[in-house]
Amino acid sequence: MGNSNWSTDAYHARQAYNASVGSSSFGYTDDVASSMPRSSWKVHESLDPQGVTVRESRDSDEHPHSLAISVLFDVTGSMGRVPRGLQTKLPDLFGLLLRKGYVEDPQILFGGIGDATCDRAPLQVGQFESGNELEDDLGNILLEGGGGGQTTESYELAMYFMARHTAMDCLEKRGRRGYLFVIGDEMAYGAVKAREVREVIGDDVGENIPFPTILAELRRSFEVFFIMPTGSYHFHDDKVRGFWDTHLGQNFIYLDDLDAVSETIAVTVGLAEEAIDLQEGLNDLAETGSTAADAVGKALSPLARSRGSVVVSQAPDGLGDGTTESGVDRL
Repeated sequence: MGNSNWSTDAYHARQAYNASVGSSSFGYTDDVASSMPRSSWKVHESLDPQGVTVRESRDSDEHPHSLAISVLFDVTGSMGRVPRGLQTKLPDLFGLLLRKGYVEDPQILFGGIGDATCDRAPLQVGQFESGNELEDDLGNILLEGGGGGQTTESYELAMYFMARHTAMDCLEKRGRRGYLFVIGDEMAYGAVKAREVREVIGDDVGENIPFPTILAELRRSFEVFFIMPTGSYHFHDDKVRGFWDTHLGQNFIYLDDLDAVSETIAVTVGLAEEAIDLQEGLNDLAETGSTAADAVGKALSPLARSRGSVVVSQAPDGLGDGTTESGVDRL
């Protein structure tokens, strides 16, 4: 996977065709919802983790320096808006990563997360792709909108899959971890349950795995971020915020604009790759016509501060208040 190239023209042509025939960009969800009772819903076969040996991000002649970037959405409740929003921002995401030179050869994987205690589609995982095949993976995600009615979802099960069922040349050849962004508004369960692993993924796991243990294992392969966007049901829940603060620190990102997820991901990767500082990222957003600079700047200031990023004093829309003698702000 990951041998093709992204084309914004092809993206817009597909959008125009869907509009002309009255189709949604999330055709699988539309088909399932209109043709079968909820009790019969299931994961699309292309995203089913059951029996998957590995999802691979590999170098190729066209993409010799692949970098794995994974984006997994909580698709329960109010969070179902996020993949729909990001689908409309795919050109912005690739535009920043590629045209601005943040990453030479990004390979992106999309997936969905639900609740393995009650949902029909608790885990959905696509392939690492370099081109417009990403639209197929997004379109095949089942936006189930379920969840268990508490403040936990099966993020830990998704983390188990990513830790043990991915293979990446960026890591194996160059010693560079991939990136994993989980977008949600609840806590993970306290442990990866062996029963759920067997039922959903098919691995013969003998005992439960504590959440801190699987997170530590995952972080050997990925730099892990959790984005909590405004408009989600638990955005102001101190218990949820405390959970992710404790486990991820500055890699827990509060985002005040639900529609700024794509830009936040791109600028975060640019910062982590040391391709930009935060101010350069915000300038790039402004150059593309994005209105997300304020939200992205606020969300990523703690991360930039932890990495010693420099923000110039002439930040757009008043970002960066106060300067040093050299005319820069140290975040």
